[in-house]
Amino acid sequence: MPEKETTERAREDAREGKSPSTQAGEFVREEIHHVREGKHGARSPQQAIAIGLSKARRAGVKLSPPKKGKASARTRKQATRDYRKGQPGSRQRSSSRRSSPRRNALKREGRQAASHEALSKQARSAAHRRSSSSRRQAAQKAARTKGRAGRQQAARKAARTRRSDRRA
Repeated sequence: MPEKETTERAREDAREGKSPSTQAGEFVREEIHHVREGKHGARSPQQAIAIGLSKARRAGVKLSPPKKGKASARTRKQATRDYRKGQPGSRQRSSSRRSSPRRNALKREGRQAASHEALSKQARSAAHRRSSSSRRQAAQKAARTKGRAGRQQAARKAARTRRSDRRA
């Protein structure tokens, strides 16, 4: 069950017109925090991300399941199931008999999957799988949807980064 603040942040993103993947990012962030604070572990950064995406779909984020060829049939089937669960009119409580062993299995996993190093490696490999035009389009859309305050904040951060790079 996602925390109330996470769901609220995702709804705010939806109101601001941000993409479903951005809304789902809030749930992924929550999952990374859970691993870091020791609530449970994960075998890899990809697993933590997958749990977050599943939670997002079940919370009603309109994040469509991956297309054929992008993920395994089993993953696509599960994503479709999660997506349907999140749509209005499909409220059914999850079975505690099934969810507690799942939680216990995750507790036995390590915490290294949420380290800065592991996440950085995952982000880099994910970016490498995309074309440069795709990355450029994403950056341009991000700049458009950021808003004035967001752009100013990003500019300040960039200036700070450049200043620290010059010192090194």
